[in-house]
Amino acid sequence: MTAGRIVALVFGVIILLISLGLLFGGGVLLWVDSSLKDDDGYITTRTVHLDKSSYAITTYPADIDLSMAWLLDVNELITIKVEGSNNNSAKGIFIGIADEDAVKGYLEDVEYDEVVHFRLHATDWYYGSDLDYRNHLGDAVPAAPTSETFWQESAHGKGTKTIKWDLETGNWVLVVMNEDGSLGVDVDVALGVKVPLIFGMGLGLLIGGIVALIIAVLMIYFSVRGTQGPQITGGVTGVGGGGTELAAKPEGEGKYPLSLKGELTEPLSPPLWLIKWFLLIPHYFVLFFLWVAFIVVWFISLFAILFTGKYPRGLFNFNVGVLRWTWRVGFYSYQALGTDKYPPFTLKEGGYPADLEVAYPEKLSRGLVLVKWWLLAIPHYIVMAFFWGCGEGWGRWIGLTLVLVIFAAVILLFTGKYHKDLYNIIMGMNRWSYRVAVYAALMTDRYPPFRLND
Repeated sequence: MTAGRIVALVFGVIILLISLGLLFGGGVLLWVDSSLKDDDGYITTRTVHLDKSSYAITTYPADIDLSMAWLLDVNELITIKVEGSNNNSAKGIFIGIADEDAVKGYLEDVEYDEVVHFRLHATDWYYGSDLDYRNHLGDAVPAAPTSETFWQESAHGKGTKTIKWDLETGNWVLVVMNEDGSLGVDVDVALGVKVPLIFGMGLGLLIGGIVALIIAVLMIYFSVRGTQGPQITGGVTGVGGGGTELAAKPEGEGKYPLSLKGELTEPLSPPLWLIKWFLLIPHYFVLFFLWVAFIVVWFISLFAILFTGKYPRGLFNFNVGVLRWTWRVGFYSYQALGTDKYPPFTLKEGGYPADLEVAYPEKLSRGLVLVKWWLLAIPHYIVMAFFWGCGEGWGRWIGLTLVLVIFAAVILLFTGKYHKDLYNIIMGMNRWSYRVAVYAALMTDRYPPFRLND
Protein backbone atom coordinates (compact mmCIF):
# COMPACT_ATOMS: atom_id res chain seq x y z
CA MET A 1 0.00 0.00 0.00
CA THR A 2 1.20 3.52 -0.80
CA ALA A 3 1.60 6.17 1.89
CA GLY A 4 -1.52 7.93 0.64
CA ARG A 5 -3.62 4.77 0.90
CA ILE A 6 -2.32 4.12 4.41
CA VAL A 7 -3.25 7.66 5.50
CA ALA A 8 -6.70 7.24 3.93
CA LEU A 9 -7.14 3.90 5.71
CA VAL A 10 -6.19 5.36 9.11
CA PHE A 11 -8.52 8.34 8.71
CA GLY A 12 -11.25 6.03 7.41
CA VAL A 13 -10.98 3.88 10.54
CA ILE A 14 -11.01 6.96 12.80
CA ILE A 15 -14.09 8.34 11.03
CA LEU A 16 -15.70 4.90 11.29
CA LEU A 17 -15.21 4.82 15.05
CA ILE A 18 -16.60 8.36 15.32
CA SER A 19 -19.60 7.37 13.20
CA LEU A 20 -20.34 4.40 15.46
CA GLY A 21 -20.25 6.71 18.48
CA LEU A 22 -22.62 9.15 16.75
CA LEU A 23 -24.99 6.35 15.75
CA PHE A 24 -25.00 4.92 19.27
CA GLY A 25 -25.54 8.34 20.87
CA GLY A 26 -28.29 9.26 18.42
CA GLY A 27 -30.01 5.91 18.88
CA VAL A 28 -29.93 6.24 22.66
CA LEU A 29 -31.36 9.76 22.56
CA LEU A 30 -34.17 8.75 20.20
CA TRP A 31 -34.95 5.72 22.40
CA VAL A 32 -35.05 7.93 25.48
CA ASP A 33 -37.30 10.41 23.69
CA SER A 34 -39.76 7.73 22.59
CA SER A 35 -39.71 5.39 25.60
CA LEU A 36 -38.88 7.24 28.82
CA LYS A 37 -40.96 10.42 28.60
CA ASP A 38 -44.07 10.93 30.68
CA ASP A 39 -47.22 12.75 29.48
CA ASP A 40 -45.65 16.14 30.26
CA GLY A 41 -42.52 15.43 28.26
CA TYR A 42 -40.27 14.72 31.25
CA ILE A 43 -37.80 11.85 31.41
CA THR A 44 -38.67 10.61 34.89
CA THR A 45 -37.27 8.01 37.25
CA ARG A 46 -39.40 5.53 39.12
CA THR A 47 -40.21 6.47 42.71
CA VAL A 48 -37.23 6.71 45.08
CA HIS A 49 -38.00 5.94 48.74
CA LEU A 50 -36.33 8.26 51.29
CA ASP A 51 -36.65 7.37 54.95
CA LYS A 52 -34.50 9.03 57.63
CA SER A 53 -34.98 9.84 61.31
CA SER A 54 -33.53 13.36 60.98
CA TYR A 55 -35.27 16.65 60.21
CA ALA A 56 -34.38 16.93 56.51
CA ILE A 57 -32.91 15.12 53.54
CA THR A 58 -30.82 17.20 51.16
CA THR A 59 -28.85 16.58 47.98
CA TYR A 60 -25.16 17.27 47.58
CA PRO A 61 -24.74 20.85 46.27
CA ALA A 62 -24.98 21.04 42.47
CA ASP A 63 -22.53 23.57 41.02
CA ILE A 64 -24.20 24.80 37.83
CA ASP A 65 -22.35 27.19 35.52
CA LEU A 66 -24.19 28.33 32.42
CA SER A 67 -21.87 31.23 31.62
CA MET A 68 -20.35 29.33 28.67
CA ALA A 69 -23.74 28.45 27.18
CA TRP A 70 -23.72 31.52 24.94
CA LEU A 71 -25.10 29.72 21.89
CA LEU A 72 -28.29 28.43 23.51
CA ASP A 73 -30.40 29.77 26.35
CA VAL A 74 -29.97 26.58 28.38
CA ASN A 75 -32.07 27.66 31.35
CA GLU A 76 -35.11 27.65 29.06
CA LEU A 77 -34.16 24.39 27.36
CA ILE A 78 -33.65 22.20 30.46
CA THR A 79 -36.28 21.97 33.18
CA ILE A 80 -35.96 19.89 36.34
CA LYS A 81 -39.03 18.33 37.97
CA VAL A 82 -39.25 16.90 41.48
CA GLU A 83 -42.41 15.12 42.52
CA GLY A 84 -43.04 13.60 45.94
CA SER A 85 -45.49 12.63 48.66
CA ASN A 86 -45.30 11.96 52.40
CA ASN A 87 -45.84 8.34 53.47
CA ASN A 88 -47.23 9.64 56.78
CA SER A 89 -50.80 10.55 55.83
CA ALA A 90 -51.06 12.91 58.83
CA LYS A 91 -48.24 15.10 57.54
CA GLY A 92 -47.66 17.07 54.40
CA ILE A 93 -44.45 17.08 52.36
CA PHE A 94 -42.17 20.02 51.66
CA ILE A 95 -39.95 20.11 48.55
CA GLY A 96 -37.68 23.08 47.93
CA ILE A 97 -34.65 24.21 45.92
CA ALA A 98 -32.43 26.94 47.33
CA ASP A 99 -28.91 28.32 47.27
CA GLU A 100 -26.35 26.22 49.15
CA ASP A 101 -25.43 29.00 51.62
CA ALA A 102 -29.09 29.66 52.47
CA VAL A 103 -29.74 25.97 53.14
CA LYS A 104 -26.62 25.66 55.30
CA GLY A 105 -27.72 28.66 57.34
CA TYR A 106 -31.22 27.27 57.74
CA LEU A 107 -30.00 23.83 58.84
CA GLU A 108 -27.12 25.04 61.02
CA ASP A 109 -26.92 22.86 64.18
CA VAL A 110 -29.87 20.84 62.87
CA GLU A 111 -29.61 17.10 62.32
CA TYR A 112 -30.14 16.23 58.65
CA ASP A 113 -29.00 13.67 56.07
CA GLU A 114 -27.22 14.61 52.84
CA VAL A 115 -27.36 12.35 49.77
CA VAL A 116 -23.72 12.14 48.68
CA HIS A 117 -24.04 9.40 46.07
CA PHE A 118 -27.07 8.63 43.94
CA ARG A 119 -26.47 5.71 41.57
CA LEU A 120 -28.69 4.76 38.66
CA HIS A 121 -27.78 1.62 36.73
CA ALA A 122 -29.13 0.57 33.33
CA THR A 123 -32.43 -0.71 34.70
CA ASP A 124 -32.55 1.55 37.76
CA TRP A 125 -33.95 4.46 35.77
CA TYR A 126 -37.14 2.46 35.81
CA TYR A 127 -36.62 0.04 38.68
CA GLY A 128 -34.94 1.73 41.63
CA SER A 129 -31.90 3.51 43.02
CA ASP A 130 -28.96 3.16 45.35
CA LEU A 131 -28.23 6.07 47.69
CA ASP A 132 -25.44 6.87 50.14
CA TYR A 133 -26.02 9.41 52.89
CA ARG A 134 -23.85 11.59 55.14
CA ASN A 135 -25.45 12.36 58.48
CA HIS A 136 -24.96 15.86 59.90
CA LEU A 137 -25.48 15.90 63.65
CA GLY A 138 -27.14 18.72 65.55
CA ASP A 139 -29.49 19.47 68.47
CA ALA A 140 -31.40 22.46 67.14
CA VAL A 141 -35.01 22.34 65.94
CA PRO A 142 -35.58 24.06 62.60
CA ALA A 143 -38.38 26.44 61.84
CA ALA A 144 -41.05 25.17 59.49
CA PRO A 145 -39.62 25.37 55.96
CA THR A 146 -42.80 27.05 54.75
CA SER A 147 -41.94 30.08 56.87
CA GLU A 148 -38.69 30.74 55.00
CA THR A 149 -38.46 33.02 51.98
CA PHE A 150 -35.14 32.02 50.43
CA TRP A 151 -36.52 29.11 48.39
CA GLN A 152 -36.01 29.44 44.64
CA GLU A 153 -38.84 27.00 44.00
CA SER A 154 -40.94 25.11 46.55
CA ALA A 155 -44.15 23.16 47.03
CA HIS A 156 -45.80 21.76 50.16
CA GLY A 157 -48.95 20.11 51.44
CA LYS A 158 -50.57 16.71 51.68
CA GLY A 159 -50.76 14.35 48.72
CA THR A 160 -48.41 14.52 45.74
CA LYS A 161 -46.61 17.83 45.27
CA THR A 162 -44.45 18.93 42.35
CA ILE A 163 -41.88 21.62 41.67
CA LYS A 164 -40.52 22.56 38.26
CA TRP A 165 -37.34 24.56 37.99
CA ASP A 166 -35.43 25.96 34.99
CA LEU A 167 -31.66 25.58 35.36
CA GLU A 168 -29.78 28.65 36.63
CA THR A 169 -26.16 29.38 37.43
CA GLY A 170 -25.30 28.83 41.10
CA ASN A 171 -24.77 26.22 43.81
CA TRP A 172 -28.15 24.63 44.41
CA VAL A 173 -29.47 22.15 46.97
CA LEU A 174 -32.72 20.18 46.89
CA VAL A 175 -34.35 19.82 50.31
CA VAL A 176 -37.12 17.40 51.31
CA MET A 177 -38.79 17.74 54.73
CA ASN A 178 -42.07 17.37 56.55
CA GLU A 179 -44.26 20.38 55.92
CA ASP A 180 -44.16 21.36 59.60
CA GLY A 181 -40.39 20.75 59.94
CA SER A 182 -40.87 17.86 62.37
CA LEU A 183 -38.43 15.00 63.01
CA GLY A 184 -38.47 11.87 60.83
CA VAL A 185 -38.75 12.11 57.04
CA ASP A 186 -40.45 9.24 55.19
CA VAL A 187 -41.27 10.23 51.60
CA ASP A 188 -41.41 8.92 48.06
CA VAL A 189 -39.78 11.11 45.41
CA ALA A 190 -39.42 10.95 41.63
CA LEU A 191 -36.97 13.05 39.61
CA GLY A 192 -37.42 14.18 36.03
CA VAL A 193 -35.83 16.36 33.38
CA LYS A 194 -37.28 17.93 30.25
CA VAL A 195 -34.99 18.60 27.29
CA PRO A 196 -37.16 19.69 24.33
CA LEU A 197 -34.23 19.40 21.92
CA ILE A 198 -33.52 15.75 22.72
CA PHE A 199 -35.32 14.45 19.62
CA GLY A 200 -33.55 16.93 17.36
CA MET A 201 -30.19 16.15 18.91
CA GLY A 202 -30.77 12.42 18.55
CA LEU A 203 -31.88 12.74 14.93
CA GLY A 204 -28.94 15.01 14.15
CA LEU A 205 -26.46 12.57 15.67
CA LEU A 206 -28.08 9.69 13.80
CA ILE A 207 -27.92 11.49 10.45
CA GLY A 208 -24.36 12.63 11.13
CA GLY A 209 -23.40 9.08 12.06
CA ILE A 210 -24.89 7.68 8.84
CA VAL A 211 -23.07 10.27 6.72
CA ALA A 212 -19.79 9.64 8.59
CA LEU A 213 -20.27 5.89 8.22
CA ILE A 214 -20.73 6.19 4.45
CA ILE A 215 -17.62 8.38 4.18
CA ALA A 216 -15.60 5.97 6.35
CA VAL A 217 -16.65 2.89 4.39
CA LEU A 218 -15.83 4.59 1.08
CA MET A 219 -12.42 5.73 2.37
CA ILE A 220 -11.59 2.24 3.63
CA TYR A 221 -12.88 0.60 0.46
CA PHE A 222 -10.89 2.80 -1.94
CA SER A 223 -7.77 2.60 0.23
CA VAL A 224 -7.71 -1.22 0.17
CA ARG A 225 -9.28 -2.13 -3.17
CA GLY A 226 -6.03 -1.74 -5.09
CA THR A 227 -3.98 -3.87 -2.70
CA GLN A 228 -1.57 -6.01 -4.70
CA GLY A 229 -1.56 -9.75 -4.25
CA PRO A 230 0.59 -12.51 -5.70
CA GLN A 231 0.16 -12.97 -9.43
CA ILE A 232 -1.50 -16.11 -10.78
CA THR A 233 0.25 -17.74 -13.68
CA GLY A 234 -0.85 -21.02 -15.16
CA GLY A 235 -3.29 -21.66 -12.34
CA VAL A 236 -0.64 -21.32 -9.63
CA THR A 237 -0.43 -18.69 -6.93
CA GLY A 238 3.05 -18.00 -5.60
CA VAL A 239 3.31 -18.02 -1.84
CA GLY A 240 6.62 -16.22 -1.79
CA GLY A 241 9.50 -16.34 0.65
CA GLY A 242 9.79 -20.10 1.00
CA GLY A 243 9.65 -20.99 -2.66
CA THR A 244 6.47 -23.05 -2.23
CA GLU A 245 3.41 -22.74 -4.40
CA LEU A 246 -0.28 -23.03 -3.69
CA ALA A 247 -2.45 -24.25 -6.54
CA ALA A 248 -5.51 -22.14 -7.22
CA LYS A 249 -7.71 -25.14 -7.86
CA PRO A 250 -11.51 -25.26 -7.81
CA GLU A 251 -13.19 -25.48 -4.43
CA GLY A 252 -13.20 -29.02 -3.09
CA GLU A 253 -10.06 -30.20 -4.96
CA GLY A 254 -6.45 -30.55 -3.81
CA LYS A 255 -4.95 -29.13 -0.64
CA TYR A 256 -6.76 -26.65 1.54
CA PRO A 257 -6.45 -23.19 -0.05
CA LEU A 258 -4.49 -21.80 2.92
CA SER A 259 -0.71 -22.03 3.14
CA LEU A 260 0.67 -21.18 6.58
CA LYS A 261 4.44 -21.13 6.89
CA GLY A 262 6.52 -20.78 10.04
CA GLU A 263 10.25 -21.52 9.96
CA LEU A 264 11.80 -21.97 13.39
CA THR A 265 14.89 -19.72 13.33
CA GLU A 266 17.36 -20.87 15.91
CA PRO A 267 19.24 -19.93 17.98
CA LEU A 268 16.58 -18.01 19.88
CA SER A 269 17.34 -15.56 22.68
CA PRO A 270 16.24 -17.28 25.92
CA PRO A 271 15.00 -14.12 27.73
CA LEU A 272 13.75 -12.03 24.77
CA TRP A 273 10.24 -13.50 24.92
CA LEU A 274 9.77 -11.79 28.29
CA ILE A 275 9.66 -8.34 26.63
CA LYS A 276 8.31 -9.10 23.16
CA TRP A 277 4.88 -7.78 24.24
CA PHE A 278 6.54 -4.40 24.78
CA LEU A 279 8.50 -4.46 21.55
CA LEU A 280 5.31 -5.17 19.61
CA ILE A 281 3.34 -2.14 20.83
CA PRO A 282 3.76 -0.34 17.45
CA HIS A 283 2.40 -3.43 15.69
CA TYR A 284 -0.57 -3.68 18.05
CA PHE A 285 -1.39 -0.04 17.29
CA VAL A 286 -1.29 -0.64 13.52
CA LEU A 287 -3.21 -3.92 13.79
CA PHE A 288 -6.03 -2.15 15.60
CA PHE A 289 -6.66 -0.01 12.51
CA LEU A 290 -6.11 -2.91 10.14
CA TRP A 291 -8.62 -5.13 11.91
CA VAL A 292 -11.27 -2.43 11.98
CA ALA A 293 -10.75 -2.10 8.23
CA PHE A 294 -10.80 -5.93 7.96
CA ILE A 295 -14.27 -6.04 9.51
CA VAL A 296 -15.56 -3.31 7.19
CA VAL A 297 -14.13 -5.10 4.16
CA TRP A 298 -15.68 -8.35 5.41
CA PHE A 299 -19.14 -6.76 5.42
CA ILE A 300 -18.64 -5.26 1.97
CA SER A 301 -17.41 -8.59 0.63
CA LEU A 302 -20.34 -10.49 2.17
CA PHE A 303 -22.79 -8.47 0.10
CA ALA A 304 -20.56 -8.63 -2.96
CA ILE A 305 -20.47 -12.43 -2.75
CA LEU A 306 -24.19 -12.57 -2.03
CA PHE A 307 -25.04 -10.67 -5.22
CA THR A 308 -22.20 -11.63 -7.58
CA GLY A 309 -20.70 -14.85 -6.22
CA LYS A 310 -17.24 -13.22 -6.26
CA TYR A 311 -14.94 -11.82 -3.60
CA PRO A 312 -13.60 -8.49 -4.97
CA ARG A 313 -9.94 -9.18 -5.69
CA GLY A 314 -8.50 -6.04 -4.13
CA LEU A 315 -10.51 -6.52 -0.94
CA PHE A 316 -9.49 -10.18 -0.85
CA ASN A 317 -5.81 -9.29 -1.11
CA PHE A 318 -6.13 -6.72 1.65
CA ASN A 319 -7.78 -9.10 4.11
CA VAL A 320 -5.23 -11.81 3.31
CA GLY A 321 -2.57 -9.20 4.04
CA VAL A 322 -4.12 -8.42 7.42
CA LEU A 323 -4.14 -12.13 8.30
CA ARG A 324 -0.53 -12.38 7.11
CA TRP A 325 0.52 -9.40 9.26
CA THR A 326 -1.32 -10.89 12.25
CA TRP A 327 0.36 -14.27 11.78
CA ARG A 328 3.82 -12.72 11.56
CA VAL A 329 3.25 -10.80 14.78
CA GLY A 330 1.84 -13.94 16.41
CA PHE A 331 4.72 -16.12 15.21
CA TYR A 332 7.22 -13.63 16.64
CA SER A 333 5.30 -13.39 19.90
CA TYR A 334 3.03 -15.60 21.92
CA GLN A 335 1.25 -17.59 19.23
CA ALA A 336 4.48 -19.48 18.55
CA LEU A 337 7.68 -17.65 19.66
CA GLY A 338 9.22 -19.14 16.52
CA THR A 339 11.64 -16.33 15.62
CA ASP A 340 13.47 -13.35 17.05
CA LYS A 341 13.40 -11.51 13.72
CA TYR A 342 11.19 -8.44 14.14
CA PRO A 343 8.05 -8.55 11.93
CA PRO A 344 7.99 -6.16 8.94
CA PHE A 345 5.37 -3.44 8.65
CA THR A 346 3.87 -4.66 5.41
CA LEU A 347 0.93 -6.58 4.01
CA LYS A 348 3.06 -8.15 1.28
CA GLU A 349 4.19 -11.76 1.26
CA GLY A 350 7.76 -13.04 1.47
CA GLY A 351 10.95 -12.02 3.21
CA TYR A 352 10.08 -13.31 6.69
CA PRO A 353 10.22 -16.70 8.43
CA ALA A 354 6.44 -16.65 8.83
CA ASP A 355 4.12 -16.23 5.88
CA LEU A 356 0.51 -16.82 4.90
CA GLU A 357 -1.21 -17.14 1.55
CA VAL A 358 -4.72 -17.98 0.42
CA ALA A 359 -5.63 -19.10 -3.09
CA TYR A 360 -8.08 -16.67 -4.67
CA PRO A 361 -11.47 -18.35 -5.34
CA GLU A 362 -12.89 -17.66 -8.77
CA LYS A 363 -16.42 -18.46 -7.57
CA LEU A 364 -18.09 -18.62 -4.14
CA SER A 365 -21.52 -19.88 -3.12
CA ARG A 366 -24.04 -17.06 -2.70
CA GLY A 367 -26.19 -18.98 -0.24
CA LEU A 368 -23.35 -20.43 1.81
CA VAL A 369 -22.01 -16.97 2.59
CA LEU A 370 -24.99 -16.36 4.87
CA VAL A 371 -24.40 -19.32 7.17
CA LYS A 372 -20.86 -20.65 6.94
CA TRP A 373 -19.16 -17.98 9.07
CA TRP A 374 -21.42 -18.52 12.10
CA LEU A 375 -23.61 -21.65 11.92
CA LEU A 376 -21.41 -24.08 10.02
CA ALA A 377 -18.27 -22.99 11.84
CA ILE A 378 -19.66 -23.61 15.36
CA PRO A 379 -17.88 -26.99 15.80
CA HIS A 380 -14.58 -25.29 14.95
CA TYR A 381 -15.34 -22.36 17.26
CA ILE A 382 -15.67 -24.86 20.11
CA VAL A 383 -12.23 -26.22 19.23
CA MET A 384 -10.87 -22.66 19.04
CA ALA A 385 -12.18 -21.97 22.55
CA PHE A 386 -10.19 -25.01 23.71
CA PHE A 387 -7.10 -23.83 21.81
CA TRP A 388 -7.19 -20.15 22.78
CA GLY A 389 -9.40 -19.98 25.88
CA CYS A 390 -12.56 -18.03 26.54
CA GLY A 391 -14.64 -16.56 29.34
CA GLU A 392 -14.06 -13.54 31.57
CA GLY A 393 -12.79 -12.88 35.08
CA TRP A 394 -12.54 -15.90 37.33
CA GLY A 395 -14.53 -17.93 34.83
CA ARG A 396 -11.87 -17.56 32.11
CA TRP A 397 -9.59 -20.42 31.20
CA ILE A 398 -6.30 -20.13 29.33
CA GLY A 399 -6.21 -21.90 25.99
CA LEU A 400 -4.04 -24.92 25.40
CA THR A 401 -1.96 -23.12 22.76
CA LEU A 402 -0.88 -20.40 25.18
CA VAL A 403 -0.14 -23.01 27.86
CA LEU A 404 2.13 -24.90 25.46
CA VAL A 405 3.83 -21.69 24.29
CA ILE A 406 4.52 -20.69 27.90
CA PHE A 407 5.84 -24.18 28.63
CA ALA A 408 8.12 -23.96 25.58
CA ALA A 409 9.24 -20.46 26.63
CA VAL A 410 10.22 -21.66 30.10
CA ILE A 411 12.23 -24.52 28.55
CA LEU A 412 13.85 -22.00 26.21
CA LEU A 413 14.69 -19.69 29.13
CA PHE A 414 16.60 -22.40 31.01
CA THR A 415 18.01 -24.52 28.17
CA GLY A 416 18.26 -22.12 25.24
CA LYS A 417 16.44 -24.62 23.02
CA TYR A 418 12.91 -24.82 21.60
CA HIS A 419 11.45 -28.30 22.01
CA LYS A 420 10.69 -29.48 18.47
CA ASP A 421 7.69 -31.64 19.34
CA LEU A 422 6.08 -28.72 21.17
CA TYR A 423 6.79 -26.47 18.21
CA ASN A 424 5.10 -28.86 15.79
CA ILE A 425 1.98 -29.11 17.98
CA ILE A 426 1.82 -25.31 18.40
CA MET A 427 2.20 -24.81 14.64
CA GLY A 428 -0.58 -27.34 14.04
CA MET A 429 -2.93 -25.45 16.35
CA ASN A 430 -2.13 -22.18 14.58
CA ARG A 431 -2.66 -23.82 11.18
CA TRP A 432 -6.05 -25.13 12.31
CA SER A 433 -6.99 -21.70 13.69
CA TYR A 434 -6.07 -19.79 10.54
CA ARG A 435 -7.99 -22.25 8.39
CA VAL A 436 -11.06 -21.44 10.45
CA ALA A 437 -10.28 -17.72 10.16
CA VAL A 438 -10.03 -17.98 6.37
CA TYR A 439 -13.32 -19.88 6.20
CA ALA A 440 -15.10 -17.40 8.50
CA ALA A 441 -13.60 -14.52 6.52
CA LEU A 442 -15.51 -15.83 3.46
CA MET A 443 -12.30 -16.51 1.52
CA THR A 444 -13.20 -20.11 0.69
CA ASP A 445 -16.15 -22.49 0.65
CA ARG A 446 -13.91 -25.44 1.57
CA TYR A 447 -14.83 -26.59 5.06
CA PRO A 448 -11.74 -26.61 7.33
CA PRO A 449 -10.47 -30.11 8.14
CA PHE A 450 -10.31 -31.28 11.76
CA ARG A 451 -6.56 -31.85 11.82
CA LEU A 452 -3.31 -30.16 12.83
CA ASN A 453 -1.16 -31.08 9.83
CA ASP A 454 -1.33 -29.84 6.24
